[in-house]
Amino acid sequence: MPRSASIRDHVRSRNQPYLQNEVIEERLQQLLSPVVYNQLGLYRQLGHRARILTLPLMMAVVLPLIWRQVPSVEELTRVLEREELLWAKATKVTQKALSKRFLELKAELFKRVFQDLLSPMQVRYHRPLPPSVRQAQQSFAAIWIAEGSTLEALFRRFKSLEDAPVGQLGGKMMVMLDLVRCLPVEVWVESAPYAHDTTFTESLLQLIEAPTLLILDRGFWDFRLMHQLI
Repeated sequence: MPRSASIRDHVRSRNQPYLQNEVIEERLQQLLSPVVYNQLGLYRQLGHRARILTLPLMMAVVLPLIWRQVPSVEELTRVLEREELLWAKATKVTQKALSKRFLELKAELFKRVFQDLLSPMQVRYHRPLPPSVRQAQQSFAAIWIAEGSTLEALFRRFKSLEDAPVGQLGGKMMVMLDLVRCLPVEVWVESAPYAHDTTFTESLLQLIEAPTLLILDRGFWDFRLMHQLI
């Protein structure tokens, strides 16, 4: 019997979000609270007003949306009204207002929060390393992995996206990962979902410095790239 095509992340849909976890929420607050509030200047520069749905509140909404797997904006509106989310107090807003705010917020704000978060996370990361990694550290200052991924089909959870084509992909993402700390070094996004991994070659070459051990998959199999790396 032929296997039916499905997107693994969407096989088991949820009607209710996961319950709150005090340990996770406390950790998120410690890491993110100062970083988020540091972006308020950029928030205003990008033309966003200090209304109810501010950057701190939206960031406090987005994180539970992901890790608690809130199934819809409608349910997220109810969660926000009845619960305190991280540093944000319970707030009553309309589903329309929340959807509109999601579409208006610039991705640059979230990218800045992510980048500012990497440094403190790198300092706090301490785990035993495998013998192979310790051996490589004797010859290389950094051990990085480049990994590309096509972003999944757009979730049509906003009214304004109901007419979007079914199966529309979100683009191509490339992540440079620090193997020692298991944390991202840099993230690039290309709007074309079928872009080849080598599209990011120039960005990779500008980022890495000798002596770095760079681990690539076959998507980067290009003799010109190998020559440039050597």
